[in-house]
Amino acid sequence: MKVASSALLIGAASAAIAPPQQVLKVSEQLKNIDTDSWTKPLLNLEESLKSLTGEARRIWDEVALMFPESFDKASFFSAPKPHTRKPDSEWDHVVKGADVQSVWVKNAKGEKERDIDGKLENYNLRVKAVDPSSLGVDKVKQYSGYLDDDETDKHLFYWFFESRNDPENDPVVLWLNGGPGCSSLMGLFMELGPSSVTKKLEVKYNDFSWNNNASVIFLDQPVNVGYSYSSSSVSNTVAAGKDIYALLTLFFKQFPQYAKQGFHIAGESYAGHYIPVFAAEILSHKKRNINLQSILIGNGLTDGLTQYEYYKPMACGEGGWPAVLDEGSCQSMENAYPRCANLIENCYNSESVWTCVPASIYCNNAMIGPYQRTGQNVYDVRRPCGDNSLCYDEIDWISSYLNKKEVMKAVGAEVNSYDSCNFDINRNFLLQGDWMKPYHRVVPSILKEIPILVYAGDADYICNWLGNKAWTEALEWPGQKDYAKAKLEDLLLGGKGDKIGEFKTSGNFTFMRLHAGGHMVPYDQPEASADFFTRWLSGEFWE
Repeated sequence: MKVASSALLIGAASAAIAPPQQVLKVSEQLKNIDTDSWTKPLLNLEESLKSLTGEARRIWDEVALMFPESFDKASFFSAPKPHTRKPDSEWDHVVKGADVQSVWVKNAKGEKERDIDGKLENYNLRVKAVDPSSLGVDKVKQYSGYLDDDETDKHLFYWFFESRNDPENDPVVLWLNGGPGCSSLMGLFMELGPSSVTKKLEVKYNDFSWNNNASVIFLDQPVNVGYSYSSSSVSNTVAAGKDIYALLTLFFKQFPQYAKQGFHIAGESYAGHYIPVFAAEILSHKKRNINLQSILIGNGLTDGLTQYEYYKPMACGEGGWPAVLDEGSCQSMENAYPRCANLIENCYNSESVWTCVPASIYCNNAMIGPYQRTGQNVYDVRRPCGDNSLCYDEIDWISSYLNKKEVMKAVGAEVNSYDSCNFDINRNFLLQGDWMKPYHRVVPSILKEIPILVYAGDADYICNWLGNKAWTEALEWPGQKDYAKAKLEDLLLGGKGDKIGEFKTSGNFTFMRLHAGGHMVPYDQPEASADFFTRWLSGEFWE
């Protein structure tokens, strides 16, 4: 789920006619990204602004009005979360990255090489066995804990649930919520986890949990989200990818019984940015213990240039649901789109914070703002948003539940409090230009190695199905022509029951439209969600 704050909505859906896309190899794409330039504060702001065009300067002035305190201090990073770190003696397992890094083996040529690739020396994984009876979330085996990078003082919280079915053979899935800045424990307790949280702050068993046939890891990332914490900050997707690789490597070292099964990454919303980059990072390491077999992106923001064109059609009755906006507003969006597309193209060409931030600010104001001002739920065109800033009361219930002392103690949480979404993180990613970065460019290289599923609930506005279908068809890759020609087929429950949507597939690429699902498909359509998820993991759509 995304953060709906003023004009700062995380969106996706635009441009039918994209410019030629640069197809890069995974390792080249990651190697050529200068993460240092993104992670430093924006210093000497006024001096830098002098070199901008008048149009870009005007939009930066808008940014200054939106975040006056940040600009006064020239600081764009979130404050550290209060926490109390527990000694290693209180954890059941501590896995040290340096120990993993120090293992050398002989290859087929008799040459010595590291057993596992990657820079793991500064990472440690702390593990706690969670007593299932303490919280009643599920009866299965559970682990929680932190991935620590002590050099940069980063600590990512995770919660693992074993499969209810056959954990020795069922696949393992990493689940990521979006934002950027929203906790994946929202996905756990509101969408696809073993239990939901009721208004009375009690847990209610979920018959359609995704751990019915898979073991699932829920991860609070980037740092300072949910139970995670740090005195530093992550404000771009590529930097976060290094942490994910370390987490999974150390987790599978501690629990090799889960490493031999297939591994998949799934998520929604801004995870449309995260997942391709995280998968690319994993696949760039040839010596790894992560058996990555596919990725699943739900209602994601992946290719802004292609997706943002489809906000107007979705808002104006062309997405299968009644129009939310009047004709005048629809025409205004139509008029605004060419400028939006031009700004995104400039971002794609330069990948500079100075061009990408104006694209984000202008396009979100012009293409999301008119819809948001109606009071309708940006995550579901069928209903109003209501009083909660994120449109769902369940988010408040989850936050209250996860702030209970007994819950925090049971899972080993080290922060003083839990927040479902961190608005500072949302702002940081936007002000570092991450929002409009062309991360879809790593997708072709991923498709060479593993299948990709892009699914979308068709009642979502913010990352709507029209835009998601469009970017999959616009993507340049060797299988593009065959994929574009592939017809939508009926998606039936269990393969032969009621129609739950449509899908198209060719090669390693599949798109699904889920009927009557909003931004969070498992929340709106739990049975259909569990069905397509299990069938995807079994290889039905990509074998």
